[in-house]
Amino acid sequence: VQLQASGGGLVQPGGSLRLSCAASGRIFSINAMNWYRQAPENQRELVAGFTSGGSANYADSVKGRFTISGDYAKNTVYLQMNSLKPEDTAVYYCHARVRSYSWSLLEYNYWGQGTLVTVSS
Repeated sequence: VQLQASGGGLVQPGGSLRLSCAASGRIFSINAMNWYRQAPENQRELVAGFTSGGSANYADSVKGRFTISGDYAKNTVYLQMNSLKPEDTAVYYCHARVRSYSWSLLEYNYWGQGTLVTVSS
């Protein structure tokens, strides 16, 4: 399974970006897709998560500014980021919990390569 993330870039404070992450490969079902981020010298943190049932959860630091959505028919998740702040600067990673076979309940975690978001004037 491969995750391809895109949409990062340089944006001014107060601006917006939309990240996308598409999963491909041996996928029977995706039970959750999440966005994490890691700033220099910081640990990787969960930014937002989206379950196959349509539930979303957010880190307190991004509530009201970021919106996660998904299209599991396309194995794709999006992160709309508005009102960006310099402290949102980080490498953003897509994560998916995938069940690969109909005959197995095992789920595996996969990560994308990361996309850099820089918020600066």
